[in-house]
Amino acid sequence: MAYFDWRTCFGRLLTELEDSGQSSWAHTLRAQLAHRFEDNPHGDLSRWQEALNSLPDVPGAVADLNRSAVTVTSPNDLGTHQLQALEHGLRGLMPWRKGPFDFFGTHIDTEWRSDWKWDRVVPHLADLTGRRILDVGCGSGYHCWRMLGAGARRVTGIDPGLLFLFQFLSVKRYLDEAPIDLLPIRVEDLPDGLECFDTTFSMGVLYHRRSPLDHLLELKSTLRRGGELVLETLVVDGPEGYSLMPENRYGQMRNVWFLPSCDTLLRWLDRTGFRNARVVDVSATTTSEQRRTDWMRFNSLEDFLDPEDPSRTIEGYPGPVRATLIAEKP
Repeated sequence: MAYFDWRTCFGRLLTELEDSGQSSWAHTLRAQLAHRFEDNPHGDLSRWQEALNSLPDVPGAVADLNRSAVTVTSPNDLGTHQLQALEHGLRGLMPWRKGPFDFFGTHIDTEWRSDWKWDRVVPHLADLTGRRILDVGCGSGYHCWRMLGAGARRVTGIDPGLLFLFQFLSVKRYLDEAPIDLLPIRVEDLPDGLECFDTTFSMGVLYHRRSPLDHLLELKSTLRRGGELVLETLVVDGPEGYSLMPENRYGQMRNVWFLPSCDTLLRWLDRTGFRNARVVDVSATTTSEQRRTDWMRFNSLEDFLDPEDPSRTIEGYPGPVRATLIAEKP
């Protein structure tokens, strides 16, 4: 049975936290990781570890983090057996939802064109050069890699999904020294009043929270004074104060609680103590941006929309529209 050595995987980050005055967080995080991987291990953990282990060693691998696909290349072409092992390992980590990625010419066409979201968001960001960044609900870490490519000093992604962690590690194994980590924890597992990040992203998380204002306060507590929040979430048309709460499911998702109007979101940010909040993008999600692929063979957006009226979900609610807002912590 393959064994996941979490102490080695996260050892450098834990040491860095201790050396930078965050020893309390390091202590808490070490206990959380031990519980996750030793006391209550996921049933697929060994299978994912075996898939990761089967990826070929490629000396001298380098990455281009400023392409649409996060791309890992080698100065030398891989041999047939290496390419076969590569595809076998990567397919062992399916389904791939956030991306795309390219490993030595093997292209992973993920369910989401996450590069489209990045292209919509990045023109409105403060310069990421030298910043410490937190990405909440980061999935496979695609956007984390793009943040590092944009010049971030250190990127920390958090997402409780363990498959996402192994997808992230499939890139990290070739870029071991990169100042980037993905922690399999939730935002509520972070210490209160952390206040150590220059930029915090929360993209595609808010509508999954029963208490959206508490989520905004959690995000605020991660930021230093003057830090920037980047918030992306599902929205609906309506006046200030209006928010749609689905009766049961939204687009077949059970855990969708509040879809506010943009004006309501601005009010929420104001009430939770952010300043200079503004809407920088509103875009409908299309079946070109989210769709079934050979690397994600389950149902996707077209299966969640009304076949007679694709502007509405299968439950009859307005189809998915996502807004991005930016605000600062005073």
